[in-house]
Amino acid sequence: MNRLFFFALVLASLVAATDVVGDTLTKPHHWYRGNTHAHSLWSDGNDFPEMIVDWYQRHGYQFLALSDHNVLHQGERWMSLKAIAKRKRAVGKDAMSKYRQRFSEKWIETREVEGQKEVRLKTLEEYRSHFEKAEEFLILQAEEISAKFADKHLHINALNLETTLPPINDKTSIEQTLRENFLAIRKQEEALGRPILAHLNHPNFRWSVSAEVLAQVLEDRFFEVYNGHPVINHMGDETHPSDEKIWDIANTIRITELGAPPMYGIASDDSHTYHGGDVGPGRGWIMVKAPELSPEALIGAMREGAFYASSGVSLESVDYDAATRTLSIKIQPDGDASFSTQLIGTRQGIDLESSQEDIGVVFEESIGLEVRFQIPEDALYARATITSSRPHPSPSFKNQRQQAWVQPVGWR
Repeated sequence: MNRLFFFALVLASLVAATDVVGDTLTKPHHWYRGNTHAHSLWSDGNDFPEMIVDWYQRHGYQFLALSDHNVLHQGERWMSLKAIAKRKRAVGKDAMSKYRQRFSEKWIETREVEGQKEVRLKTLEEYRSHFEKAEEFLILQAEEISAKFADKHLHINALNLETTLPPINDKTSIEQTLRENFLAIRKQEEALGRPILAHLNHPNFRWSVSAEVLAQVLEDRFFEVYNGHPVINHMGDETHPSDEKIWDIANTIRITELGAPPMYGIASDDSHTYHGGDVGPGRGWIMVKAPELSPEALIGAMREGAFYASSGVSLESVDYDAATRTLSIKIQPDGDASFSTQLIGTRQGIDLESSQEDIGVVFEESIGLEVRFQIPEDALYARATITSSRPHPSPSFKNQRQQAWVQPVGWR
């Protein structure tokens, strides 16, 4: 299949997508909490995968993807205790002692090689049986495909993979490098006949992916509007837009110039450190409304936009009535916290060449637990950001407060 035909096929499938977030979220499905981005000793994390899964399960998550760089938790992998104790970003010296407290010596395999004691890292197929239970907890096999173009870091998470996908480091452009990697993911999905969800990670990390480039990569429908790592430049700077602004710019370009649906926003941890340190778990997650806890149901729901992203705010319901262009949100109370909800979008007739000030503007703001917005008739799309008065318990940037992000509606 040649590249132009494949691109046309992808574009046709995206344009055929429907604005069904309201219909899906009002069905009697269940909310499932999950994190799609975390690291272990299999790459640059500082704890054993079983220990990390255990943390997420104990803290009320229903699904997790351990997305180590360019590797799946498959095959035989040994690591010296010395290397574990010295792991980057560690206070990793606690990892082995905690591991022994949680799991039996029968489970833990060690050996000595040239005077160095090593421990074998367990595979997903070995440890998943300790945690998975129908409708309670699910582990998605995942990889952070970590490609590069020049000095730009182009990282994509792929969930529900079967085999490792090596990064494709194209020499042409950032856009083409991203496209080739997304197409490789789609190729495995088609070969397997099962859904694989891919999302671009932290576009502002080392200022690697601009909104304009992201808009052009139509093979991608998801990106991290919030990533809990403290060095990914979430708020942007004087010359770079924030992650939220990137979302609005890219979606405005997609709808006005490319006739394509908008992107959906994901929140994640990107956790690396589990014994202290500044890249810990629990900072960001997604809530997916699906009929069951399975890879197919979760990915299907996300492709319909039936989820929201959160860094601490919980929603009881999200309803969108396409006929009346009404977005209704009910926020879960949190003690004495107050909540401000902004309806954000871009109006028709925007001049993309002149200024970005008219992109991603606040249409309306509401205070309280129950919010009802009428999407303006001239809006290309609208989305909602809910901000709590409560500070984030583990902030990744200065003065961070807990938030939630509702996916774009009104674009059809």
